[in-house]
Amino acid sequence: QVQLVESGGGLVQAGGSLRLSCARSGRSLVRNAMGWFRQAPGEEREFVAAISWSGSNTYYADSVKGRFTISRDNAKNTVYLQMNSLKPEDTAVYYCAAANALAVPTTRREYNYWGQGTQVTVSS
Repeated sequence: QVQLVESGGGLVQAGGSLRLSCARSGRSLVRNAMGWFRQAPGEEREFVAAISWSGSNTYYADSVKGRFTISRDNAKNTVYLQMNSLKPEDTAVYYCAAANALAVPTTRREYNYWGQGTQVTVSS
């Protein structure tokens, strides 16, 4: 099993930045692709970004491309989401997820493990 714990959420003004972290524990030899999803009140959970196990391949939703950067440090068992130029529409609970894949899956059904989520609120 893989356990994921997100941190780094909070309240920020529009145009500001936050960095989310996701710490992974459990089986250490699994080559997990990692992803970030978000869910606003009354909306479906949507894909934000994903990174391959090696960190060599990434993919972003159009809504965050150019503003967000996903990265990982396998030595620290941690994946990051750097969020710049934040907008009020970025307000959501952000979830870290892990998939048993070498590529960069973008759908919820492709991910096997999920964190508890961390709240990000962007004020205007």
